[in-house]
Amino acid sequence: MFPALWMAALALQQPSTQAPPPESPTEEVIIAAPEPRYVAPTLRDRIGRVWAPVYVNGAGPLRLVLDTGASRSAITADAAARLGLPLQGAPTVLLRGMTGEAQVPLIDVERLDIGDLVMEPAKLLVVQDAFGGAEGVLAARGLKDRRILIEFRKDRIEIVRSRNQRAPDGFTVLRIRLIRGHVPSVQAVVGRVPVKAIIDTGAQLTTGNLALRDALLARRRLDEKQDKLIGVTGDVQEGPTSRVPPIYLGNVQVSNAQIMFVDLYIFRHWRLTDEPAIMLGMDVLGVLDTLILDYRRHEMQIKLVR
Repeated sequence: MFPALWMAALALQQPSTQAPPPESPTEEVIIAAPEPRYVAPTLRDRIGRVWAPVYVNGAGPLRLVLDTGASRSAITADAAARLGLPLQGAPTVLLRGMTGEAQVPLIDVERLDIGDLVMEPAKLLVVQDAFGGAEGVLAARGLKDRRILIEFRKDRIEIVRSRNQRAPDGFTVLRIRLIRGHVPSVQAVVGRVPVKAIIDTGAQLTTGNLALRDALLARRRLDEKQDKLIGVTGDVQEGPTSRVPPIYLGNVQVSNAQIMFVDLYIFRHWRLTDEPAIMLGMDVLGVLDTLILDYRRHEMQIKLVR
């Protein structure tokens, strides 16, 4: 598994204390396969993450994973060499990943072009190839007034300036809190357990902390199997994976989902160990028809497959 790139401590909002009210109509989506549909069918590892074409100093495009949890964009060492970006003499910074931390080079570039967004100048981390065929990650840090539209069934992604438009008809709207100005989190429920849910488009699988596992075990038995997680720093952490009760995102119910429960380094770094929390990966997000993240409106707008 190739999870998201994280570099910032987070302070999340308090979740709802109740499951969705019975009078609220609930729409259901069932995860029927271990691999979701995906925007980038050329990804050789079939992870299912979203990628965006990004030009660096006018060259490219590079295939970067859109990572809503990353605080800095990064490219692989191979991509940097191909673009002629020098690493010699570059300063190093501490990269905090999901499973550990490492010192990596930080290079200056003249500009990044992503759709109608131009970032100049910009800084990029340089890491080893830990992205499963992609050439790096695109952080959402510079997208504070942008609107990201992902249509999974049409294999289409659009990053444009938000015009403060409301969600189209048929969409469910969830209020998001932008942690440190860029990491979206929403209120969610797993079974009847309220959770803090981070929207993690850079991760293949949904992960939960041990507090969520304990809360679920207090209500039911979990059929667990051991799994492992490999982070961008190369560190490995192991933990049990189990099918869980439905995950509620507003009035959307996601059934048949699996969560890997692990005492992640990043959960401890964020101080998210005492109450239930999850990072929603592409195994859950990828079964949607459409996902919109409107950073200006502080909304996540989702639509199910019809």
